[in-house]
Amino acid sequence: MLHSMTAFASAETATPLGALSCELRSVNHRYLELQMRLPEELRALESNIRERVAARVARGKVDLSIRLRAGSAGPPTLDIDEALLDRVLERAGAIAARVEHARLDPLALLAWPGVVREPERDAGVLNAAALALVGQALEEFSAARAREGERLQGFIVERLDAIATLIAQLRVWLPEIRAALRLKLETRLADLKLPLDPGRVEQELVLGLSKLDVDEELDRLTSHVAEARSTLARGEAAGRRLDFLLQEFNREANTLGSKSVDARTSQASVELKVLIEQVREQVQNIE
Repeated sequence: MLHSMTAFASAETATPLGALSCELRSVNHRYLELQMRLPEELRALESNIRERVAARVARGKVDLSIRLRAGSAGPPTLDIDEALLDRVLERAGAIAARVEHARLDPLALLAWPGVVREPERDAGVLNAAALALVGQALEEFSAARAREGERLQGFIVERLDAIATLIAQLRVWLPEIRAALRLKLETRLADLKLPLDPGRVEQELVLGLSKLDVDEELDRLTSHVAEARSTLARGEAAGRRLDFLLQEFNREANTLGSKSVDARTSQASVELKVLIEQVREQVQNIE
């Protein structure tokens, strides 16, 4: 199944340290480019997360962000190192006795490094919760990319069917166009009313018709349609291969238009180019 490079997913979980949330966004890109925003507590997981994303995503510009919001289950505790605070007060008192009008600021004392002890955090629990959350978000992300890829595949198949129909119609028209062109050339030669070598006339007619022969272009277009269908059916990353095939589609459609001597084939060439461009626009979003 095809995967789109455009998708969004989010997940959230609760931990003893607060709520963890993860968001994944992606747009099309020539290769995989991953940008991450992690809280300081999870910086050590960056390499691990990159590996997990790369295992699920082949192409696209991906933004991954994880946020940690402190819990609000109750009033926060304030753990003070009383022994350190006593020593700070002692020294501050000694300094205050030597400085006129000196006042001790309680908040400044609390801001002294180590006076207020930070609660111990279990990094292992937080890391495990973060990795599980990334895995959950990646599952949702992959599902979203697959759903959009399925929609794109349906759109592309419809256009390939339309291209195949045009090719079949052109094959029906070609004998009529050749016959009409032969008659037109013979009529013009007859209007000259000059003695002409029948063998030379036949040679010129064959040469003129061969220059307008588009059987090879139609055969190649048919082959490209078959290859595109086969690529879609493989269920793997197909964006680059389809992009290359569309260049070949365009080449044959342009040649078909340049050889056209009939309004029907000219119109068919234009329709082919429109269909090919519609497919190309959608292929830009395929992984």
